[in-house]
Amino acid sequence: MERGQHALTRRSEERLHQVSKPTTPSMLMKYFTLTTLALLLSLTSACSRTEAGSRVTIQNKGSDTLVNVAQAWAEAYREVDPSVVVIVSGGGSGTGISAMINGTVDIANASRSMKDSEKEDARANGHDPIEYVVGYDALAIFVHKDNPIQSITLAQLADIYGEYGTVTKWSELGVKMHSAQADEIIRFSRQNNSGTFVYFREAVLGDSGNYKLGSRDLHGSKDVVDACENTSGAIGYSGIAYATEHVRMVPVVGADGAPVMPSIAAAVDKTYPIARPLFMYTAGVPQGAVKAYMDWILSDEGQAIIEAKGYAPVKSSH
Repeated sequence: MERGQHALTRRSEERLHQVSKPTTPSMLMKYFTLTTLALLLSLTSACSRTEAGSRVTIQNKGSDTLVNVAQAWAEAYREVDPSVVVIVSGGGSGTGISAMINGTVDIANASRSMKDSEKEDARANGHDPIEYVVGYDALAIFVHKDNPIQSITLAQLADIYGEYGTVTKWSELGVKMHSAQADEIIRFSRQNNSGTFVYFREAVLGDSGNYKLGSRDLHGSKDVVDACENTSGAIGYSGIAYATEHVRMVPVVGADGAPVMPSIAAAVDKTYPIARPLFMYTAGVPQGAVKAYMDWILSDEGQAIIEAKGYAPVKSSH
C-alpha cells in the first residue's frame, strides 16, 4: 500500500514538473509573471494575517450607568496599548451579565451585584465569575427644576414608588406646586433588566418590596433625567453623573435625620443613604489583555477617569 502511494506521488510530481517547466520565451514570461503575482499575493496575505493577529479585541457590555465611563476607559486605553481594542455597549446590567454567562463578552458591567442564580448559570456554562468593584455611585433623586421640595425620606420614596404606597400628589408631602397639573406625581423608573431598577427596589422598597404599577419605565439613565427636565410633576432616579443644570437633585434624609445631597464624598463616606458600588465581572480569572485592562482600570490613571465622570473612585487618584 505504501509503495503504491509513493509511486503515485512520484508520478504526480513528474507531471507537475513537466507542466510547470517553461520551454519557450512566451511560456517563460508567463511563468515568471504568474510566479511574481503568486508571491505578491502570498506576501499581502501574510501581512493581513499578521496585522489581524496582533490586535486583541475585548468585548465589554452591560450597565447603562457605567456605559459612559466604560467608553472613556476604552478610548483612553488606546493610548496605553494600541494593540487592544475595547468594544463597549450598554443594554443594562442584566443584559451584560447574561452575555458574560453565555460567553459572548469578556467583561460585564453592572450597577448591582450578580444574583446567586446568575452565578450558578455561569458556572454551569464553565465560567466562574470574578467580581471587581470599580467605583461608587450616589443614586440621585431628580425632579423638575421648578419643584420646590427641600428634602425627601426613604419612607416617602417608598410611598411614591412602592406597590402599597398611597402618595400620588406633591401636596400630600407638603410641597406646593405652581399648578394642579404639576401637583400630580409622574413617576419615572427604569426597565427591569436595569441594575439601577434592582438596586433602587432593594434600597428603597426593601427585599420583598415591589414597584407600584403605572410608572413610566425608561431604557437609559439619561432618559430619566431628560424626562424630569421636561415634565413638571416628575420624579425619577438615576446615577449622579447624569445630573444637569436643567433638573434638581433632592437631598435624601440620612440615618442621622439630616438631609444629604448626593455627591462623590457622600457616596464614599456612606452618609448618603442610596449609594452603591459599581461592578465589573469577568468570566473566570482574567488572563492576558483582559487582566492588563482590569489592572489598568483599578490603577490611579483608570480611577482618575471614573472620578472625572462624576463617580466615586475605589481609591483616590490624588
